[in-house]
Amino acid sequence: MSGAVHGSTVRAGPAGCKGVPRMNDGEETLFPAQHQADHRQLQQLVTALTEGVILVNPDESIAWANPRSLEMHGVRNADQLGRTVSEYRERFELRYRNQHRLPAGTYPMERVLAGEAFDEVVVQVALAGEAEPRWTHRIRSLALTDQDGRPDCLAVILSDETERYDAEERFERTFNANPAPAVILRLADLRYVKVNQGFLELTGHAREAVVGRSLYELDVLEGADRRELAVERLGEGRTVPQMEASLRLADGSAKLVIVAGQPIEVGDAACMLFTFADLEPRRRAEGLLRQSEERFAKAFRLAPVPMAVAEAGAPGLRFVLVNDAFRQVLGHGEADIVGRNPAEHRLWEDQAARREFDRRLAEAGSVHNHPARLCPKEGGALDCLVSAETVDINDRLHVLLAIRDVTEQRRTEADIVVALEAVMRDTSWFSRTVLEALARLRRPGRTDGRPDTILADIAGRRREVLGLVCEGLDNPAIAKRLGLSLATVRNHVNALYAHTDVHSRAALVVWARERGFTGMSLAEGGRQRAL
Repeated sequence: MSGAVHGSTVRAGPAGCKGVPRMNDGEETLFPAQHQADHRQLQQLVTALTEGVILVNPDESIAWANPRSLEMHGVRNADQLGRTVSEYRERFELRYRNQHRLPAGTYPMERVLAGEAFDEVVVQVALAGEAEPRWTHRIRSLALTDQDGRPDCLAVILSDETERYDAEERFERTFNANPAPAVILRLADLRYVKVNQGFLELTGHAREAVVGRSLYELDVLEGADRRELAVERLGEGRTVPQMEASLRLADGSAKLVIVAGQPIEVGDAACMLFTFADLEPRRRAEGLLRQSEERFAKAFRLAPVPMAVAEAGAPGLRFVLVNDAFRQVLGHGEADIVGRNPAEHRLWEDQAARREFDRRLAEAGSVHNHPARLCPKEGGALDCLVSAETVDINDRLHVLLAIRDVTEQRRTEADIVVALEAVMRDTSWFSRTVLEALARLRRPGRTDGRPDTILADIAGRRREVLGLVCEGLDNPAIAKRLGLSLATVRNHVNALYAHTDVHSRAALVVWARERGFTGMSLAEGGRQRAL
């Protein structure tokens, strides 16, 4: 359908050109037999085209349309397109991709009739009165002339680009909505064709200061640590791997970023999609983390109490760091204890107590003031209170331990108790407040988990013996008072020791006074029975 068609009696197209009425299948023609065969072949060829073809007479009537063009307008026959170009304009509204309507006189058919030739016009097509377009057509013109060069038959060729442009619009929306900064560079001329809001916010540039500029004017690979590789990949249209670069900002300063490039096609043009990640927040976070780690290291090292960091896991805690106070109090240096398991360093005197500590830590995640006897390097044992908290270090579970040496305190308490036991044979003059204080001093808190003994569990002769012990009587005096043998009294006292979990008469008196038992009424009862 290109070039001139010769012969005054031959129609220039499949039907209806140069004022000849539309031809239907089987209709008589003025063609000689050979011309009719040529005409049929040409009609079959145009009908089979995947592109749409609409023929227009110079008088603005629509002469013929192939099935593909009808499909691209959602109609079944040419009459539904409109018998004339004016009717077509009334039935179909054409818009540019920016949604602006084509004014009268600028429809592609009207431009062909005006003698204008064009290779590509992209329009969106909507039914008249509808807000949203249904199709996107790419249209070019074609004019058939006679032997004198005068227009004989005019045509518009349509390609359905609906899916392609819909996909491009989806990409455009996604590209613009993506918060990650990005630009698209056309490889043919190395100019930026698209930029999203994330890039504009990152750099402070206006959109018009980016789109249309070349890579040489706004170099997104400036200062890249592998710039030569990036330029090579860009020239080959291949993926540019992630690398650090210095991105120039609108105010002239630079920002450290990670840049990567991915080849894509925009329309029919080969392009490179560059995406960026701002390294400044990560660098600030890393700086704050370093400062925090430095402050922790200083506080850990200078703490006046022994401290250690241990990695949690079977078969117990494995030390990774100890402070100066730990080395001074316990004598173990890092070479002695760091990296060793509990069975090797033997820090705990009682391994059963260590396992109990580990159990409580695993269950609760923290332990406070757990009594323990720890072994210094030079020998012996220290009474200590151990506290622990679990912490994450480099995404691994660790334990921060703090140790308080209470050996001297416990020794002082023990000396006080021994001295008091010497004068507590007659306890009647001790006030209840003093006895309660002595009880707290002697037994600051039960840690073995056993329930406390109830006074009501002690009855009969054993209760009478307890009352006389509280009054300060020794075993012979109690035997005389109750009329018992000395061996029987001694058995009762030993049974009271075992029942109350104490080991001296003074502690037994303190235990009874804690529970409001003085033994005075019992003594009176004993005297009355003696009489």
